[in-house]
Amino acid sequence: MRWRSELQLALAAFGLSAGIACAQSLEFVSRYVWQSPVDGFGGFSSLELSPTGESFTTTSDKGLIAEGSIVRHSGRIRGLDNLRFMTILNPAGAPLRSYRTDAEGLAVSADGTIYISFEGTHKVMAYDSTKDAARPLPDIPWRDSLQKNSSLEALAIDQAGVLYTLPERSGDLNRPFPVFRLRDGIWDRDLSIARRDGFLPVGADFGPDGRLYLLERELTGLNGFATRVRSFKLEQDVLSDERELLRTAGGTHDNLEGISVWATPEGVIRVTMISDDNFRIFQRTELVEYKLAN
Repeated sequence: MRWRSELQLALAAFGLSAGIACAQSLEFVSRYVWQSPVDGFGGFSSLELSPTGESFTTTSDKGLIAEGSIVRHSGRIRGLDNLRFMTILNPAGAPLRSYRTDAEGLAVSADGTIYISFEGTHKVMAYDSTKDAARPLPDIPWRDSLQKNSSLEALAIDQAGVLYTLPERSGDLNRPFPVFRLRDGIWDRDLSIARRDGFLPVGADFGPDGRLYLLERELTGLNGFATRVRSFKLEQDVLSDERELLRTAGGTHDNLEGISVWATPEGVIRVTMISDDNFRIFQRTELVEYKLAN
């Protein structure tokens, strides 16, 4: 993909569609390309930032979990520090192997519990810390209907500690994406999200405003990946007030798959995303940051 200046990135970020009308939009802030000699580096598909945006956690397709702090100057990401890479463990305390390593979604509760969704096994597991063995959660009753390599990409947790996950594909171009919700140890599928255009969900997070933010991507051929971010208001068993906040042209960013929504001390909502480089030399791991503008 071509390198673009920050000015070009900012201009491309305003390529919103004429679909869902919205008074809000995401305004480009900064981009940082992350490189590391660590064995197995890359393939990051999830992202969780601390409430202040100062530290982060991410998981990879090869079963790594990484933590670190984000260095900013004048509000722009300029580097990463205090990096730690660990292997995600199974319930027996052993490293994940084979297709079981494909960690796609990430959510961290208020008490620090880490939840990870796995695409290869169609499961969500809990961890007391990045060094602990997994604690299995109840199986999703509809897991046998999920497609291989297109299942539990997105994972989010609300302020009440309820988990939400949804597959990358719905099974039909005109079928909404089902949202699986875990409350009090029981999964339901009372919620859904409309499928629009060629975008597929790959990440989700609840913002400090209580809204659900959904990251979606579309492969636009040789132009690379296009990115879209929508947000929704959650009311009982309905996701309403759909807002399209961002739609970029193909190649504006790499393959953004992880999203985290937080607020600055001034109360400005920021949306930080990370790209999955698919372990390909012509792709890169990017951290991209936007701010919510009215």
